[in-house]
Amino acid sequence: MLSISDYNYPLPDERIAKYPLAERDHSKLLIYNDGAVSEDRFFRVGDYIPAHSLLVYNNTRVIQARLVFHKPSGARIEIFCLEPLAPHDYQLSLLSTEGCTWKCMIGNAKKFRDTSIDLPLQVAGGVVVLRATKGEQTGNTFAVTFSWDGDMSFAEILDAAGELPIPPYLNRPTEESDKTTYQTVYSRIKGSVAAPTAGLHFTDAVLADLRQRGIKTTELTLHVGAGTFQPVKTEDANQHTMHTEIIAVPRQAIADILANLGHIVAVGTTSMRTLESLYFLGCMLLRGDRSMHVPQFIPYEQEWTISTKDALQTILNYLEETHQDTLHAETQIMIKPGYRFRVVEQLITNFHQPKSTLLLLVSAFVGEDWKKIYDYALSHDFRFLSYGDSSILFRNNSIKS
Repeated sequence: MLSISDYNYPLPDERIAKYPLAERDHSKLLIYNDGAVSEDRFFRVGDYIPAHSLLVYNNTRVIQARLVFHKPSGARIEIFCLEPLAPHDYQLSLLSTEGCTWKCMIGNAKKFRDTSIDLPLQVAGGVVVLRATKGEQTGNTFAVTFSWDGDMSFAEILDAAGELPIPPYLNRPTEESDKTTYQTVYSRIKGSVAAPTAGLHFTDAVLADLRQRGIKTTELTLHVGAGTFQPVKTEDANQHTMHTEIIAVPRQAIADILANLGHIVAVGTTSMRTLESLYFLGCMLLRGDRSMHVPQFIPYEQEWTISTKDALQTILNYLEETHQDTLHAETQIMIKPGYRFRVVEQLITNFHQPKSTLLLLVSAFVGEDWKKIYDYALSHDFRFLSYGDSSILFRNNSIKS
């Protein structure tokens, strides 16, 4: 049993950063290395990354995924787009001009008794009517089909009608400034409903400083789902069902990672999950499994003896064989205490919610020292969660996997 109560700590509301700092790279930076904890400012993060490291970041961009409709009665219906169902591919769905279906959460769903609801949008060419048609319910989500007149893409529809879905624990409405501050400076690929927040501290100046130091960078894509905020509701964390997320990793990025094994720095838990999933995708390919889905507990099924080098090379061979430039897959991987890391040596990350899967991931990386890290942050005025301060953690190699 993995008791989630062991991964709890007191987090007063006033320690949750409701807004970012005016200068995003001036956030505080906690450094954990070989059991020692210290602090600095984020713009000096390059001082703590070994020369010739490879920094891997998530280039996903948050979409304005929250749509608010009003019935003639005045009832407010909120539709939160989670992931595309048809077309299933994010880019095809967002670029569609002929309608699409998404997996959605619906606020005030009991009032959404009619099959469809309309939302008139004032756009440059006049008025466009967006129609949402409620479909099959699965758990607490619905399949919602969107249709509209005109030749706008769904991405343009969301830009015109949607709200940026900032985290619920901020307890405030989205503001115009969030459209900039809740995106990383390197965000490019639309699809996330939550930001990969470890990257919010980076600026063009910080990235330029890293390049000057000889620290290389590469990018991958994991579209962050609303499940990232899903609390662990079972006392035994092993009974928690992880959410599935879609990943895309260019062939060149995989080659860069292979060439720099032993020197990989993950920016954020999303990059970490993607990087570690690559190992198991390679192992699955070696045993003839081309499902391209990493199950939640695959790391703990058996003693995996395949080398990381062989696993990554297998993926490269597969991409060459199938004439693909990018690996597309899904991951449900759960990184928890007892996990053996295959790829990542350092992790740049924010401070996470108590009793969360993200805190389990941090504990897997640094062991019981997570308590020392969080005690330090709480007693030294660090700001917590998405808009909060940052940390750079060196992997604790003394942990027995």
